[in-house]
Amino acid sequence: MAHISHASHPEIIKRLKRAEGHLRTVVQMMEDKRACVDLAQQLHAIEKAVAAAKKTLIHDHIDHCLAHAADGEPVAAKQAMAEFRAVTKYL
Repeated sequence: MAHISHASHPEIIKRLKRAEGHLRTVVQMMEDKRACVDLAQQLHAIEKAVAAAKKTLIHDHIDHCLAHAADGEPVAAKQAMAEFRAVTKYL
């Protein structure tokens, strides 16, 4: 399957690069023997950033790629896609 760049990709890349820099900072914090609570808090923030990037990517894929599968299909196909999009917020 060919990869298609979407309008959301630059924003996702920006988020991931920010998380990458944040992760490097956490590694330095560990090397500096910072408190575990501080490390856990920062790692939690990194997890949230990566999860948000993933969610945006999945929703973008559904909106722009899978939506074409429902074009011209009955209302049921579009409803099924809406339900699928809603469930992805839990990923």
